[in-house]
Amino acid sequence: MTKKNENHYAGKHAKGLEVNPDLAEIIKKRTSEGKLPCAVAFNIAEKTNATPAEVGAALDLLEIKISKCQLGIFGYSRDNKFIKPMKEVPPSLENVIRESLTDGKLQCGNAWKTADSSGISRMDVASACDKLGIKIYSCQLGAF
Repeated sequence: MTKKNENHYAGKHAKGLEVNPDLAEIIKKRTSEGKLPCAVAFNIAEKTNATPAEVGAALDLLEIKISKCQLGIFGYSRDNKFIKPMKEVPPSLENVIRESLTDGKLQCGNAWKTADSSGISRMDVASACDKLGIKIYSCQLGAF
């Protein structure tokens, strides 16, 4: 989501796109103060057999904000960025990250895979990317 779309998330999608009523009900039950944490959105996707992108689109259409990005990129505070650059990126981690880049950037899903395969947290991968000046893009929920 870009700043120009903030609080108008449905505008990112084609007119006429509708939310599955069952999915909408589940989302609304898990939403608090107009927000739904990233981890909860993924839990809903898993339990409903929806894709993360479908859940993300439903959140947009319901005008519900995604909070607490599992990479620490947004949804934590006023400045929205929770992570800080890693002090020193281990060469082995840097190599794994660089092997996963597309046009010099790392897709969100690849950041998750890197974390899982390296046995580190997702936020640590984002922190390493921050230190290396690598942008993470293509949120699996469609937030960025």
